[in-house]
Amino acid sequence: MTLVQLEYIIAVDTYRSFVAAAEKCFVTQPTLSMQIQKLEESIGARIFDRSRQPIVPTEVGVEIIKQARVVLTESRKINELVQLKKGELEGELRIGVIPTIAPYLLPRVLGNFMQKFPKLQLQIWEYTTEKIVRELKVNLLDCGVLSTPVYDTALVERPLFYEPFVAYISPKSALIKKKEVTPEDVLEDKLWLLTEGHCMRGQVLNICQRKRSMDPDGTLAYNTGSVETLKRMVDSNSGTTILPELSIDDFGEDQLGRVRYFKSPEPVREISLVTTHNFLKRQAIDALEREIIASVPKRFRTKKKKDIMEID
Repeated sequence: MTLVQLEYIIAVDTYRSFVAAAEKCFVTQPTLSMQIQKLEESIGARIFDRSRQPIVPTEVGVEIIKQARVVLTESRKINELVQLKKGELEGELRIGVIPTIAPYLLPRVLGNFMQKFPKLQLQIWEYTTEKIVRELKVNLLDCGVLSTPVYDTALVERPLFYEPFVAYISPKSALIKKKEVTPEDVLEDKLWLLTEGHCMRGQVLNICQRKRSMDPDGTLAYNTGSVETLKRMVDSNSGTTILPELSIDDFGEDQLGRVRYFKSPEPVREISLVTTHNFLKRQAIDALEREIIASVPKRFRTKKKKDIMEID
């Protein structure tokens, strides 16, 4: 049994294809298949059911692959020990970030972070929460920045900050006359929402405390996948949307005049750095955590007098 063989079975499990796994491991498909067959012969058990497409592990294969992930993770910690001795961060850090936080948080963080750690190569993807969670579990990502809690015992959530939600109101709306708003106020207006699949949609619906049918006369209107589109729909039409506060950083004076904060306790979303329990690249992830916390307003760092909106 070799570490390379364990790497190959993990790749097949991740991509559910011998061809795709071989490409990701930079070997030919016959080479990968032969090494997996040798491993199966040496342990006296079939790891994959090759009669099914896509390929799936056998019952015992599931347990073997689970242990293989642990073994490979532990073996890679040797490199981390060397880096720790050298006192520098290098290599690759793969980060998944949800789309409703990435455009507003990353510009605050990346410049300083890359300047401090020039040998660290960052790979960043904007993914939905569901995809980040899935890729963390199969080690395609090292960490994720997402809204929590996600209630998954396979993951560790490290809260970074608590970002308030604000109402962004059309000048045509009656709510524009208010200095602060309540969830009940928002329900009285046309509300522009993100589409299904975005965790922020569930949080906004929780702010409003109930769901309404998506009919032309209902409270909930147009669906979009972009926070920026929500802003433009309010600017060009009527009604209200609810935005994370970091997304209003570049607002001009006129747009800021349409922003209303919620009465206390204000609704917030908890943003966390998420890893698996037995994760790698601890130094790099710890450094990223410190950089993110330092980049946001100090008042974001406490959850006092705040109501954390959960994800439906």
